[in-house]
Amino acid sequence: MKFTIAARKTTVKDSFRERVEKKLSKLDRFFGEDAAATVVVTNERERETVEVTIQSQGMYFRAEKTTADRMDSLEAVVDSLFKQIVKNKSKLEQRLRDSAFSPDYHDELEAEDGMHVVKTKTFPVKPMHEEEAILQMNLLGHAFYMFRNAESNEINVVYRRKNGDYGLLIPEDD
Repeated sequence: MKFTIAARKTTVKDSFRERVEKKLSKLDRFFGEDAAATVVVTNERERETVEVTIQSQGMYFRAEKTTADRMDSLEAVVDSLFKQIVKNKSKLEQRLRDSAFSPDYHDELEAEDGMHVVKTKTFPVKPMHEEEAILQMNLLGHAFYMFRNAESNEINVVYRRKNGDYGLLIPEDD
């Protein structure tokens, strides 16, 4: 697994880098050699936030924890990632082989009408079923997820409703 460690409003010592590599290497057995882990450490007042995103074969696994100590945050994040993977093991065994998205991030853009677009993501969309889209949305920790429906070949969006259920948005021709 390849590691990228970034710091916001703080610095990262070599001892923490080594600790990150040691902790995340425990997750190597779940991923191939192409896996990439991005670790972002943020210091806000007395709180240390550690965010880890692992990308492997088009699937994304993300966890973020905030505590008073960055080592504690790292421990909690690794535990959370491990639980995510184990919880969804049977579903992931089938899906880790296929690539879902390969995002391409762009810098900030400004729309002509004065509204500001702060982040743009472009990505190829692989056909999948609603259940796989819901799984990917939950692994990313997002409230919605856009995908190409394998049955209709149209772009759809799944989302989490306030009551905990899921919704599906299907485009309608005028």
